[in-house]
Amino acid sequence: MERFLQLYQSDIVGVLEGFDRLLFRGIQRSICFPGGLEKFLVNQGVWLKNFAPFAMKLTKRIRKHAEQMAKRLGRPFRYVASAEHDKDQIVRDILEKCPVKEGLIAVLSCLEPCTAFDVRLNGHWLELYLRPRKCLHLYFYYLDREFGLMHVRLQTWLPFPIQVCINGREYLARQLTREGIGFEQRDNGFSRIDNLPRAQQLLDRLQTRSWVGVLNRFARAVMPWLRRRRMPTPHGTSDRLRPYYWTARQSEYASDIMFRDPARLREIYPQLVRHALQHFASGDVLRFLGRRGNSPFNGEATTDYKARPEGVRIKHRVDENSIKMYDKHGCILRIETTINQPKRFRVRRLMTRGKKRRWTWMPLRKGVVDLPRRTDLSRAANHRYLEALAGVQLSAPVHRLLDPVSCSIVRAGRPYRGLRPVMPEEARLYAALLDGRFTLQGFRNQDIRHVLMPQGAADVKARRRLSGQASRWLRLLRAHGLIRKVGRQRYYRLTPKGIAVMSTALKLRETDTQKLAA
Repeated sequence: MERFLQLYQSDIVGVLEGFDRLLFRGIQRSICFPGGLEKFLVNQGVWLKNFAPFAMKLTKRIRKHAEQMAKRLGRPFRYVASAEHDKDQIVRDILEKCPVKEGLIAVLSCLEPCTAFDVRLNGHWLELYLRPRKCLHLYFYYLDREFGLMHVRLQTWLPFPIQVCINGREYLARQLTREGIGFEQRDNGFSRIDNLPRAQQLLDRLQTRSWVGVLNRFARAVMPWLRRRRMPTPHGTSDRLRPYYWTARQSEYASDIMFRDPARLREIYPQLVRHALQHFASGDVLRFLGRRGNSPFNGEATTDYKARPEGVRIKHRVDENSIKMYDKHGCILRIETTINQPKRFRVRRLMTRGKKRRWTWMPLRKGVVDLPRRTDLSRAANHRYLEALAGVQLSAPVHRLLDPVSCSIVRAGRPYRGLRPVMPEEARLYAALLDGRFTLQGFRNQDIRHVLMPQGAADVKARRRLSGQASRWLRLLRAHGLIRKVGRQRYYRLTPKGIAVMSTALKLRETDTQKLAA
């Protein structure tokens, strides 16, 4: 990301990185599968033929608890006719008419699709199974003291999963207000923060937060049996209800580049979008989300463009996960990585193999325990995307780029010849270095050797000669500032200047003479 920030450093106020949206899901692990629920029903003394009346009784109890809760606090309980309606906007309207400083705003009920239990006849026996259906869902909207505007979604049919949705920018706004730090907020973005380093520290707390206790507190507020940890039975006895197991169903990690002047962002953003549409191929999108070019991939990678009320958005999707860019309210350039399926990524865990404990790369889990690793992966994806955008050049005469590198220079008392950007030999090298496979790891001497002689050297003497030639190319490109060496490593990466010069030279070679004359 440093190359992008250096390129536009005079236009950028600062950078804010952190979770934008966190969607947690809680399940009762003992009753979330047919065998577990069947054991639970046996303990409750409920026959499978009586499952529907028993489940309906529990649903009515949950709904009644929500109605009593809203009535006790003096807040609205409203039925939403369609799942397509914007519930957030409904709550904002309620909050405008019936303001509240803290606590419950409203309870909304809506009939929505879900996956829930039912009973079917299998031969001569009844059995439980999970099927897609519709059931009543309750939305508890809060203006929380710590997290600001948020909601808890409760499915009222067995197995009663719960979702808790938290907005990271709402959380940060609350923390900044508490510490007396001035800021200007637009929707869920900040165009100005007086103390940006402190704001970044506050937002980073969400990464290492002990989420289980926080989420259980919200679950106890909406689930009537979690308070006493007991489930009613038709025979008047009771059985313990275990706490929920929490996973991160969806996470959105955003890197906000705050521009000093909105007019400047309006000037460069169309060129960023055009560059992303024309130059980011499927291989580039895979590398943005952490997949190497040589790894097997049988999924789908797509890119789409959409004009939204808050800005123009371009979105790259790889299976269930995605990375997108949009100009938030015309003053914030936001790069956002969304992880819906974490198993596409890896985490290093201590595992037992045989009788030995060793560190092994394993699929990333949905559990909240892997939230710090999810943060690192999302931040790295955003940085790779911004690094690729550093190659976008604004309108300028070609000679301003090519003239300085075409002249001889002296670096550290050693002379270097000028480059010949449009010559076939150099153009072939430029095209190879601009290839997306070097975005993650960079390139080495052996990569230059492969460009110079794809078939390889015949003997040891020829290989040494070829290696020396590659080293001279690296020194020449480095002297002109087109590449930089990564510290304490043996590989190099392109600089913003190098991307600009090489891409411009290649475009110039491919341009038709009639177009130039026109």
